Amino acid sequence: MTRQATAAVAVMLLAVTLSGCAANESLAQQYQDGNEKGYIAGDFRVVEIPAAERGEPVVFEGVTDTGEPVSSDDYRGGVLVVNFWYAACGPCIAEAPLLEQVWQEYQDAGVAFLGVNTYDQAPTALSFARDNNVTYPSVIDVNDGRVKLAFAQVTPIQATPTTLVIDRDGRVAARIIGQLSAGSILSTLVGDALSEGERGVRG
Repeated sequence: MTRQATAAVAVMLLAVTLSGCAANESLAQQYQDGNEKGYIAGDFRVVEIPAAERGEPVVFEGVTDTGEPVSSDDYRGGVLVVNFWYAACGPCIAEAPLLEQVWQEYQDAGVAFLGVNTYDQAPTALSFARDNNVTYPSVIDVNDGRVKLAFAQVTPIQATPTTLVIDRDGRVAARIIGQLSAGSILSTLVGDALSEGERGVRG
């Protein structure tokens, strides 16, 4: 990444971190009641959470679009990127190549990517993946919303798409609310989470 790009990301992170304590008002109840309707218009925000201020590890389990069981235990000890999306969501379509780009950049470093499809059944999710060259798996969460609820209990999820960076301890280290505007933003957040592990940083 160029020095200019790094500086731009740093300025964005500094500007939006001040708004990182937004309340997660009734989101969990909303999800339990089945009132979440997919795309929610919202301002693009990036929040990077200091290690000492992160919440509890997220515990989740679900089934991927290929029928494979998956859980938080599968990713503990590594950095995980979680993206909430669905196929008819315009911003989700627009950001798909950027997510794939960062996945390709970091998968050899042991970073995992996992989509959480909040609206579609597996055939639609798989068709989206083929059409948009997405190679990482997605949980199909439309039937019971358990995965979405698990994350909503520990961090605000105010829009679809939302992208989270999960640290090696399973805690939310950063979140991007709204459409990812540049792969370099997510790449910087993932790189920061990886470097924490190298330094032995724990909250």
